[in-house]
Amino acid sequence: MKWANHLVIAGATTALVAPPLVPVALLGSTAPDWLEWVLEKLGGRKIKHRGVTHVVLYWIAGLAFALAIWDFHGILAAFAYGGLTHVLADSFTVSGVPLTPNADRRFHLFGGRLRTGGNGEYGIAWGLAGVCFVLALLFKPQGGSGWYPFFYDWNGLYQSGVVDAKEWKDNRFKFF
Repeated sequence: MKWANHLVIAGATTALVAPPLVPVALLGSTAPDWLEWVLEKLGGRKIKHRGVTHVVLYWIAGLAFALAIWDFHGILAAFAYGGLTHVLADSFTVSGVPLTPNADRRFHLFGGRLRTGGNGEYGIAWGLAGVCFVLALLFKPQGGSGWYPFFYDWNGLYQSGVVDAKEWKDNRFKFF
């Protein structure tokens, strides 16, 4: 998959759970690809694309480890989650990804029918972003009560006394 689609998938799904962690998840969503370059520079030998940095089990273990230990504000977990979304998204493609480090076969989700750069990958990424958008709208608190990170109800916040008149006037037409 293209990096843009990896960014859309990780960003949209992370924004539903923890909006402040979106930048970390975005960094993690590109990590399997740029880690190939880092390992190549450190080790001095060519790293195969969708090889050691794309092992699904490594990213699952990294996420489990980050969730099991004290993780400063979820930063490690968000990074590992971004990497996991990357390798799972790559598993939709024809070339797939390794499930375990010594796997001789590639792991594919839904038969691995997508081609990198094809319309199918854009459809999945942006379709998932649309689903996340709808979920964000469905779970929006009514009347300004509660914290909602996407579409602030400035009028409700002003009516409940959370913001003053100046802040309401400055932000009433900002939708994001």
